[in-house]
Amino acid sequence: MTVCGRRRDEGSATVELVILAPALLAFLLLAVFAGRVALARQSVQAAAAEAARSASIARSSAAAGGQAQAAATATLASEGLRCSATRVDLDLAAFGAPVGTAGRVSATVRCTVDLTDLIAPGIPGSREVVATMTSPLDTYRERT
Repeated sequence: MTVCGRRRDEGSATVELVILAPALLAFLLLAVFAGRVALARQSVQAAAAEAARSASIARSSAAAGGQAQAAATATLASEGLRCSATRVDLDLAAFGAPVGTAGRVSATVRCTVDLTDLIAPGIPGSREVVATMTSPLDTYRERT
C-alpha cells in the first residue's frame, strides 16, 4: 500500500527482529562460552600454582603428591569450578638432587569443564583446561 506516493513500512521491524534474533542469540551464547572458559582457565591456573607450592614445601617426594592433589582439589572447589575429570601431574625430579642444589617442582593441572548446559551449534559439550606452574624447592632443606 502507498500513502502519498510512499510505501508503508508496516511489519518491517518484525521481519528485522526475526532475522537478527538468531544472530544475537548466537553472539550471546558465544560470549557466555568464552567467559566460562576464561574463568575456568583462571581457576585451573590458581589450582596449579597452589599444587606446585604445596608440593615444594612437602618434606618428601612421597608426601608431595598427596599434598599437591589435595591443594588442587581444594582450590578448584573454593573457586567454584566443578570438573568432570581432574588430574594433577607433578615433576618431582628436583627432590632427588643433593642439598645445596637449586631445584623446582612443577605441577600440571588438567580439568575437563562440563559445558553441556550451553546448547548451541559449534560449542563443545566439554573442554579440557590445562595449566602448569612451578615453585622452587628450598635449596638447603633435606630432601627425601
